Amino acid sequence: MTDDRNDRIRERAYEMWQREGGAHGSDERHWHQAAMEIDRESALPLTADDALPQTGEIAASDVQSVEALAMRTGISGDEAQEMVDKLGSDRVATEQAARGLKSRRRS
Repeated sequence: MTDDRNDRIRERAYEMWQREGGAHGSDERHWHQAAMEIDRESALPLTADDALPQTGEIAASDVQSVEALAMRTGISGDEAQEMVDKLGSDRVATEQAARGLKSRRRS
């Protein structure tokens, strides 16, 4: 592994840890998830589409993911969207955060 790759993985894993509240015991999961994301990003070819400005449109698959998260965890669609916006594609983290939100509301 290169030092640059390790540094990027370490930073990404730390960001995941922070988003999940800094709980101990998830370091391996964060490291592996970060490594997969960094490697996937590195493998993506640079295309002309990458240079185009973002339109702000939401893909249908993203809407379905948000709706599915809301239904699985019992939170509102807006709350689910906020979780996805903050935590990205890390399904485990979004599920945990959504369930935590719901349990805090009950308290």
